[in-house]
Amino acid sequence: MTGPDPADAGGVQALDPQQLGAYFALLESVSLLHHHVEQHLRTEGNLSYVQFQLLARLAGSDGQLTMTQLADGVVYSRSGLTYQAGLLEKAGLITRGPSSDDERATLVTITDNGRALVDRVLPGHVHDVRRLLLDPLSDDDLQHLGDIMTRVRDHMRAQPPRSAAPRKRRSTPTSPPPP
Repeated sequence: MTGPDPADAGGVQALDPQQLGAYFALLESVSLLHHHVEQHLRTEGNLSYVQFQLLARLAGSDGQLTMTQLADGVVYSRSGLTYQAGLLEKAGLITRGPSSDDERATLVTITDNGRALVDRVLPGHVHDVRRLLLDPLSDDDLQHLGDIMTRVRDHMRAQPPRSAAPRKRRSTPTSPPPP
């Protein structure tokens, strides 16, 4: 007797070995890179990866972005971003205030201390990214990887951003769960 056909798991075609291998290699590589980068950011700047992303995006812009722009850019939930921004604001690394262009928007501005922190941790961050991700690649590999990941990112970004997704409401059970 054989088990269920993996080619029809729930009506969905299973991944073939090459697809599965590429998927796991991508996930493992991203996890390893993220771990090393996060370690560096915690040690050198007492920052989480998300906090660094927020500060780096602000430093790379004109120093100001709306909360929605930040949430879309770092692919983070609105509530999670609000919490992280609160921590950064409490630490004196950003300020938040109303936008003069849109009364519904909250404008986030990086402070001088925030810029100084990004400037301090950025060299080690670049070193880790170069050592772990870029050094084993040829220029041709890097071109291909950039092209492939841009295509994948753009395909994924064609969906509405997470920050624009409607909030899920918790359903209230109409009858007690079965025993």
